[in-house]
Amino acid sequence: MATLAQWIAGSRPRTLPMAVAPVVIGSAAAFGLGEFKPVNAVLAALVALLLQVGVNYANDYSDGIRGTDDNRVGPFRLTGSKAAEPAQVKRAAFIAFGAAMVFGLVLVVLSQTWWLLLVGLGCVAAAWGYTGGKNPYGYLGLGDVFVFVFFGLVATLGTTYTQALTLSPSAWIGAFGTGLIADALLMANNVRDIPTDRVSGKRTLAVRLGDYRSRRAYVGMLGVAVLSSLLLVPWNPWMLMVLLLVPACLTPAWLMLGGKKGPRLIPVLQQTGFINLGYAALFSLAIVLGTVF
Repeated sequence: MATLAQWIAGSRPRTLPMAVAPVVIGSAAAFGLGEFKPVNAVLAALVALLLQVGVNYANDYSDGIRGTDDNRVGPFRLTGSKAAEPAQVKRAAFIAFGAAMVFGLVLVVLSQTWWLLLVGLGCVAAAWGYTGGKNPYGYLGLGDVFVFVFFGLVATLGTTYTQALTLSPSAWIGAFGTGLIADALLMANNVRDIPTDRVSGKRTLAVRLGDYRSRRAYVGMLGVAVLSSLLLVPWNPWMLMVLLLVPACLTPAWLMLGGKKGPRLIPVLQQTGFINLGYAALFSLAIVLGTVF
């Protein structure tokens, strides 16, 4: 039976910044529209965090029963390591999804955005379908598209809309940027796993692009994400602060372009998560300062 520490490790806590970042940006965009609602923001954060934990457990379960994780390099896997029964990991995933849906329902009721119930169901279906089911889209090279859509656009814009009932250019640009950084993290993860994924038949975008082009795609995603904030500078000069992230991007970019492999890419995943938090903090602060001053 898995220990509590192993269950926590299996939830992959280092991926949680990817869930928090879009909520921070979306809430700041709502503040810029004069409609920041703290309770709605907290509910959106809980939904995002629980969905992230759910998709991590679901990925652990699905990859584990397929044998994809048998020789995996990276974070601890509950199913692949046989620390927990597959049914237990699957149950944990659906408990997280269920809790996310409960908090999401409360958020919908408070904001009276009933149509977002369908979006919520789509989020859960996408979270499970990444590696679960008969034809998981993560095995077809479509994971990057869904991560950008759900962990970038949906999470950010949904947070703003459930507070302000409208959207702004800042919300759209912020959603685009944080979505690209989330994709960069997924790309780094999949570059590390190219050898084992290729053997197990998991055709991620990194497998399809190959090692060389995938590493450059990672750097391009980070660069475009940071530089896209400059589109808002004519209306909000504070957005120049986002460029402070450039030095933080240099080390993971160097590691990727330098051809580091296996466990030596794990720091890239950690640093990319912190880059997304830094992006969210600086982008959000720029919105607040632009609104106040």
